[in-house]
Amino acid sequence: MTDAEPLFIDTNILIYANVATAPLHDAALKTLRDAHRAKRILWISRQVLREFIATRTRPQTFARPLPPDIMIERIRYLEERFQVADDTAAVTEQLVKLMGDFKIGGKQIHDANIVATMQAYAIPCLLTHNSKDFERFGEIIRIERIDS
Repeated sequence: MTDAEPLFIDTNILIYANVATAPLHDAALKTLRDAHRAKRILWISRQVLREFIATRTRPQTFARPLPPDIMIERIRYLEERFQVADDTAAVTEQLVKLMGDFKIGGKQIHDANIVATMQAYAIPCLLTHNSKDFERFGEIIRIERIDS
């Protein structure tokens, strides 16, 4: 692995990094800072932004919902700080291929769409805390995990 290898950031990492009272807050921040210092290109997707909004606008055990004006500021910040992958026809094609290759459906499609996005944008690595959700894709992506 080169230090400059692109890295896709899963929603849970963004949540942890953006909420001081979240579990793994310090670990998520440190990992993102280290990746940034290593000059890795950090990617998120429109799906990750939607998941971030959905999570931060409902009550969590570790945080209250954000009001719309603060949420909008956070989204704009994330759009400036990260490369944002759009949901394109190429992403859909990759998702359809993954459905055939890995026999997935239902809720697994959300994680598979992240992998499809990574494939469409040639992003080899995923940073997540939920590595079990992505283990089935271990032959086509590399998973980097934060721990407590």
